[in-house]
Amino acid sequence: MGLLGRLFGRIEGRDAGRGVALFVDGPNVLRAEFDVDLADLRAAASDVGELVTARLYLNEHASPGLIQAAEANGFQVVVTSGDVDVKLAVDVATFAAEGRADTIAVASRDTDFKPALEAANERGLRTLAIAPGTYGRSDALPNSADESVTLGE
Repeated sequence: MGLLGRLFGRIEGRDAGRGVALFVDGPNVLRAEFDVDLADLRAAASDVGELVTARLYLNEHASPGLIQAAEANGFQVVVTSGDVDVKLAVDVATFAAEGRADTIAVASRDTDFKPALEAANERGLRTLAIAPGTYGRSDALPNSADESVTLGE
């Protein structure tokens, strides 16, 4: 791990490389038909360990109210003008490669993150797939993770 990673871990008051890194696919999870509460997403990831980061990925069309609500719930908001899936997957792979967490949690219904979870598994990290509900959920994502949670069950 680089100097910044070690320094960031000390600033946060925790050992770098410990705990859970939560990555949320905002456009895929925060949809009216799921009625997902941001606190429920954090709680699902926190059930397996202390959060070292909680990131919500949104596209450029996200409302200021959503961004404020996410920040108020302890999320680092990542807004991208490109494909949210690509940025999220790259960040998951970076966390896995750098060993910045013991567990990688991805909240999505999308199979696009299956390779990212598999890469984390190959590096010996524990993985968690969080689905916003059963509607439209792909089985490939929870099947590629060590554990899975479906909100509302």
